[in-house]
Amino acid sequence: MKVAITAASGKLGTEIVEATAALLSNENVIGLARSPEKAKHLNIEIRPGNYNDKEVLVRSLQSVDVVLLVSGIDAPDKRIEQHRNVIQAAKENGVRKIVYTSIQGAEENTAFSPIVQSNRQTEQDIRNSGMDWVIGRNGIYIEPDIEYVDVYEEKGRIVNCAGSGKCGYTTRPELAYAYARMITDDEHNGRTYNLHGEAITQRQLAEYLNYAFGTTLTYTSTSVEEFRQDRIDELGEFLGSIIAGIYQGIREGAFENPSQYAEAAGKGHASWQEFFDAIRANESSV
Repeated sequence: MKVAITAASGKLGTEIVEATAALLSNENVIGLARSPEKAKHLNIEIRPGNYNDKEVLVRSLQSVDVVLLVSGIDAPDKRIEQHRNVIQAAKENGVRKIVYTSIQGAEENTAFSPIVQSNRQTEQDIRNSGMDWVIGRNGIYIEPDIEYVDVYEEKGRIVNCAGSGKCGYTTRPELAYAYARMITDDEHNGRTYNLHGEAITQRQLAEYLNYAFGTTLTYTSTSVEEFRQDRIDELGEFLGSIIAGIYQGIREGAFENPSQYAEAAGKGHASWQEFFDAIRANESSV
């Protein structure tokens, strides 16, 4: 089996490459990257893979059995056509199966909704492609909160508009393992999985961060509009609105979904206690 993984130089793509190679072999995994030189460290065959260039994608997907399509990061209207370039290139090469990294989130009435809608359109395009398919809907990465802990500590608190809503967080390594299984095991064909761990509130997140890093963070909830303006002031209109839309979705329950992670991965998602235990142990050894 030859597997091609798109966006191989990105954080999620790299994790999926490594997890899939562990199940198959490096020789059976091909990485596609917009800038191939950025993926050379992966120790697999790297081919060019710009989502905007269908002709290049057609050449790069030759002799491939399964494609893992990592969702693009462009504007929603652009990414639909970009994803269609990958799907069509796969079809033209006789690829038998496509696996897609989609997302969870509110499909209407938030600034994040257009991105969710674009992912749903790609899901439908894949279901209509004639190829075998598997779709994962990722929860929210927890890593950015870990990386942001110094900023939280400086402010002494976590502030956003999620309120008491629960969020099904996940990690890139956990996702990567699930996708490697979805790629290699045909029992998953025709399934759509919500991929996340236990759903937790922002107050629970603050408690876990305090446990792992020895901080004394509290959580403060603001209105959606207040948080949106705060994010826009720091990050600009587009990204600030998107982030506010994500937390609005958490507030409204769009990320508190049943998890099918264990069905997709063949094992349970790591608990947040285990995850933060590991961080605490690492912090203690530094």
